[in-house]
Amino acid sequence: MLDGLVWIFQNIALAFYNLGYALTHPAMWLSWIGGLDTPEAKEALMRFIYYGGSHQFFFVVFTAFLVLTALGMWRNSIMWGAVRVLEGFANRVGRFFAWAGLIMVMQQIIIVFMQRIFVSVDIGVGLGKVFVKDISWWAEELKFYNALIVTLCATYTFVQGGHVRVDLIYAKVRYRTRKAIDMFGSLIFMMPVAVVTWMYGWYFLWRHLVVPKPSASDTLERLLLKSRALRWNVETIGFSPNGFNAYFLFKALLVAYAGLVFLHAIAFFYRSYLERKEGPESEGKYLDRDTLGEGEEAYEGTH
Repeated sequence: MLDGLVWIFQNIALAFYNLGYALTHPAMWLSWIGGLDTPEAKEALMRFIYYGGSHQFFFVVFTAFLVLTALGMWRNSIMWGAVRVLEGFANRVGRFFAWAGLIMVMQQIIIVFMQRIFVSVDIGVGLGKVFVKDISWWAEELKFYNALIVTLCATYTFVQGGHVRVDLIYAKVRYRTRKAIDMFGSLIFMMPVAVVTWMYGWYFLWRHLVVPKPSASDTLERLLLKSRALRWNVETIGFSPNGFNAYFLFKALLVAYAGLVFLHAIAFFYRSYLERKEGPESEGKYLDRDTLGEGEEAYEGTH
């Protein structure tokens, strides 16, 4: 127990050094962006993969959260600013990718017309250089639009109050108790689940992008040895011969989803803390929710 606490505090202290070193030596983990033509670039990519799912990266993020929380408790305006930024980010991302629902419906209509009326076997999109794929490819791609909505609009829906809640106790308790439950839920449920999803999803993504395949159990030294044979090997296998073949994008969405949930867990914890401290009059403060218009209030939060 004592050793575990010492390890945690050591990593919190080292987080400042690790962050500073990463920011002052970007080439060590970003030089692969220009290509994998040199051994240094390959090693940089392996460092990027390793640290993206490492406990060092976790403690950098966790320490930043602790520092921001301490500053926010000292001056509540800082915490309210963080809430507005994080909720605004969730809203902007969600509102943008919600249009994938319209694209999905329009594409499905086009597929039906091309297949049933024009009896076409493929669909081409573009001017000049046309992107042509079999109809089955476009039909399977509809899953991707659905995944965009589910993963990238989840936190937006949370801000808008659109998620289904099973309420057995929450509505019966006092205001301050409700806010304490919200704070507990964000710290004990939202954040840990987001972290675990990220840790598994990160390596799950990269195992479908490069070879030799990295593993969560690999040490940095082991990955640097693997980097000698490193090359891109992006997953292009579909479930059918002519079907959608970019399923690696779903792995990327899983990582993005975990990151968005973690960030919004911070915003939800801060909002709950501030609303509990300032009282019922602060509930919904700075909350940017969409409206269906006058007379439609009963349906808001359910769309």
